[in-house]
Amino acid sequence: MRAMDNKLLELLVCPVTKGPLVYDREKQELLSRSARLAYPIRDGIPVMLEHLARPLSEEEAARPPAKMPAP
Repeated sequence: MRAMDNKLLELLVCPVTKGPLVYDREKQELLSRSARLAYPIRDGIPVMLEHLARPLSEEEAARPPAKMPAP
C-alpha cells in the first residue's frame, strides 16, 4: 500500500463539486463528502472519474474527517 503525497492531496479537489477531499488511508480512497463519493486510489494514483467512484453511505458522509499526520 502506497502513501499519498501530501502536496498532491492539497491540490486535488472533487471533479464533481470542486470541494475538498479526505484521504482514507485504510481503504485507499479519496472521499468527497459534498458529492457523497469515494474515488479509488490504484497503485498510488487517484482515479478521479465519477463513474468509477463508489457512493458513500450516510454514515461515511457524516463521519468527521480524520486528522492528517504532521509531515
